[in-house]
Amino acid sequence: MLRIDRRLFAHTDWPLLLCMLLVTACGMLTVLSATHTHDRILSGLLVRQGLWAGLGLIGLVAALSFDYHWLERYGYFIYTAALLLLVATAVMGSSGGGARRWIAIGPISLQTSEFAKLALVIGLARYLHRQVGERALSLRALVVPILLLVPPALLILKQPDLGTVVVLALTAGVVLLVAGLRLRIVVIILAIVLPVVPHVWHHLKPYQRQRVVTFVDPQADPLGAGYHIIQSKIAIGSGELQGKGFLKGTQNRLNFLPEQHTDFIFAVFAEEWGFLGGCILMCLYVALLLRCFMVATRARDAFGLLLAFGLTAAIFGQVLVNIAMATGSLPVVGITLPFFSYGGSSLLACMIAIGLLMNISMRRFTF
Repeated sequence: MLRIDRRLFAHTDWPLLLCMLLVTACGMLTVLSATHTHDRILSGLLVRQGLWAGLGLIGLVAALSFDYHWLERYGYFIYTAALLLLVATAVMGSSGGGARRWIAIGPISLQTSEFAKLALVIGLARYLHRQVGERALSLRALVVPILLLVPPALLILKQPDLGTVVVLALTAGVVLLVAGLRLRIVVIILAIVLPVVPHVWHHLKPYQRQRVVTFVDPQADPLGAGYHIIQSKIAIGSGELQGKGFLKGTQNRLNFLPEQHTDFIFAVFAEEWGFLGGCILMCLYVALLLRCFMVATRARDAFGLLLAFGLTAAIFGQVLVNIAMATGSLPVVGITLPFFSYGGSSLLACMIAIGLLMNISMRRFTF
């Protein structure tokens, strides 16, 4: 039976929980703004997001209710289960928007790639934790981490979901650096990978290549591939210093902004709350990520160290890619803003990640 030791309750990381709840609350208000109509303020999407938030809090508590070292014992099993879910998604998953990313499990539909990020971090931490502090990782030691990264990355790329693959690669890179990967090895890897990049271009889908071209020059196709980023920039810029006010964003309300409740929700927020509101939101994310980083640096064992850094990197990577995409600093890849965008699987996975970080934080006092 899952339970929390009352002696550990005194060491609960309340600041981390508070930061997450504040970002989630701001996200719920922005989903309300992005989905409301003149006839109905509370949309069905907002209600579903609220239900997912409740389920996410249950997942967070569950992630607190066992010793995280249990993940070390069953790390490969968890990784394998996540990989099988990705395979099942590729075979019999449901499609939407030209992508096959979801699989129905009972009454709910899960985006399995969100949980693959958690599983990859657990698998990498399981393999690398015994090597932390002993010696720098050699090229030979990278074989298993690469074998752990490549299968989920290829399956997710096939969906297709390039944004999640980017976050997976970033997360794996951070875990390897923390485990002792030397910078000269990174240089060697880059020297091997970079010449391959031009060949990858020919394997991208037409719309993915068009997104890269549009990133360089959005005006080349303003009504096609460049439409998303142009409208996002207009929405962000029109917010000016103080914003237009809650529920008063015109780009959003008049449906000029595509994917306004998911990929481009930051633009909705910036239009309504302006530059000052965007800065406050960024401060909340910085506080959340700094608290996650603090948990990682205070971990008392190698497995907890790698697990915490990996989870922090996954959240940071997703925040970075989404906001950079919404502001035109990166090509549009389609990825949600953690705790903020509409998306049940993302919210659930991120809350479980926070639960695991709080688990690591509170149990450092048991050593």
